[in-house]
Amino acid sequence: MKIFRLVSGTAAALALVAGLAVAEPAAARDRLSPGAAVALGALGGLAVGAAVGAAVAQPQPPVVYRAPPPPPPVYVEERREPVYYERPVRERVYVEQCSTERYREWVPGWGWEHRTRRVCH
Repeated sequence: MKIFRLVSGTAAALALVAGLAVAEPAAARDRLSPGAAVALGALGGLAVGAAVGAAVAQPQPPVVYRAPPPPPPVYVEERREPVYYERPVRERVYVEQCSTERYREWVPGWGWEHRTRRVCH
């Protein structure tokens, strides 16, 4: 893949240089048209950039994962003396028991109306 990119980039740069060199007539003093000079500069920059990129992109050594060391051994000591526990003291908790009652009430001028109320004991 890298070689394909390098070759295609070089071929594109050469095509650009050839196209610009043919498009304009050469100047008498330096024998290169301004477009060809720009194309040669771009091609040189591409070559230098490829060389620097290849030098920087050296393959890295593979990462090696090591297993962690085993945990230290665990020693269990038996207790010879008896252990006594105190029973926790429980406090009495009073819980309200509530229920909902439904009833009918006569409303003068209106009639029977269904109502609910909450009753707690």
